[in-house]
Amino acid sequence: MFNWFRRKTKKADSEAVSEPTEQVTTPETETSSQETTQEDYLAWAKTAYKNIQQGQPSTETPPETTQEDVTPDIEPETLEVAEPVTEQVPAWMKKSDRLEALKETAMETATVEDTTPLTFDEEFVWSAKVLAAQGRAPDDVSQEEINWLKRLRQGLGKSRRGLVNQLKSIVGQGPLNEDAVMEIEALLLQADTGLEATDYIISTLQNKLLEEALPPEQALEYLKSILREILDRPLQKVVNPGFAPEKDVLNIWLLTGVNGAGKTTTIGKLSHLAQQSGYNCIIAAADTFRAAAVQQVQVWGERTNTPVIANPGKNTDPAAVVFDGISAAQARQADLLLVDTAGRLQNKKNLMAELAKIRRIIDKKAEKAQVESLLVLDATLGQNGLRQAQVFSEAANLSGVVLTKLDGSAKGGVALAVAKQLDLPIRFIGVGEGIEDLRPFSSYEFVEALLNE
Repeated sequence: MFNWFRRKTKKADSEAVSEPTEQVTTPETETSSQETTQEDYLAWAKTAYKNIQQGQPSTETPPETTQEDVTPDIEPETLEVAEPVTEQVPAWMKKSDRLEALKETAMETATVEDTTPLTFDEEFVWSAKVLAAQGRAPDDVSQEEINWLKRLRQGLGKSRRGLVNQLKSIVGQGPLNEDAVMEIEALLLQADTGLEATDYIISTLQNKLLEEALPPEQALEYLKSILREILDRPLQKVVNPGFAPEKDVLNIWLLTGVNGAGKTTTIGKLSHLAQQSGYNCIIAAADTFRAAAVQQVQVWGERTNTPVIANPGKNTDPAAVVFDGISAAQARQADLLLVDTAGRLQNKKNLMAELAKIRRIIDKKAEKAQVESLLVLDATLGQNGLRQAQVFSEAANLSGVVLTKLDGSAKGGVALAVAKQLDLPIRFIGVGEGIEDLRPFSSYEFVEALLNE
């Protein structure tokens, strides 16, 4: 069982990123040249590929067989039979298909398992290089990690293509003149980095280039270290930097966010991630006012084999659902309770009162619980989403952010805006619709995927 919350990775120091040979301990040849370093990484990748193949020999066959098995079953005749039946039923007797649509969506999304065929290609080598630079050994790498890094790099492709080449041409010309500053500023703002983060990046980079002239590659490496520093700074004030659920104690994660940000889907993916990592998880469906929200959570619970605590009544008290959820988690000795809270911003006063009541219930019912309040933020909203986050930060006493839909736009810089302006750590990121497309956040892996060709 692979524990995503406790991955064996070492933080890459900002100074050491430009010299990967110091961190990669497995290559046998000791050399300082860039060409040979790439050969070392390639040898590391080949060894890792061989080890994964030996450990998981059957991972390539399931996708092919399932596709062949499913295709012949879909025939036009089955669609034609269903049409006359629906026409004979009066409109007022027709059963609402809202829940069925939710089920179909959840099932389609949830069935995308991490069974991507293992291929030794450019993306595998890049993924292996990222892991090697973090101090990993080739015999301690899983296919899940390789597949995730591939998806991360693909998901940030739009942002990367708009940044890398232009940044290289600008920063490789020595100290930044006024025109170069304006160009970099425009590039970063287009990626939704935000004014505060953009000003910090430009001033820090300018000071470095005034001290010494750096070739494009080294200038880009220094830029990466600036971005990592911005993303990691909020972690300095956090007790649990790794953000793994603690054993032998109830962990309660409250998830909030505006409707449409992917909050309920994120809860389903988090429950799957927790179950796959060996944690006993329960969901409390406390967003009781949004239409079909409870049913949607229940569908995700079925697909991920996670118990869902819900009240079948309409407009029920969310705090009462949380109370029942805590009782169920304590009775079943669960490690993690995920709470789906309201996402209404129309009346901030009501939202604050509701969240405050939930926190009081938690303090009384589970006073020793480790409580986190996570905001689910849609990356495609950019600065609009950031303004929403500021309102939620005031109301919900946030301790972290889940950034979703990073693959849907060229605005990957919003992660820097979140860290700089909100001073909140990013805990998870999502780069797709599949159930495996949400993972714990790593600043090193994110920046490499964002600024590596």
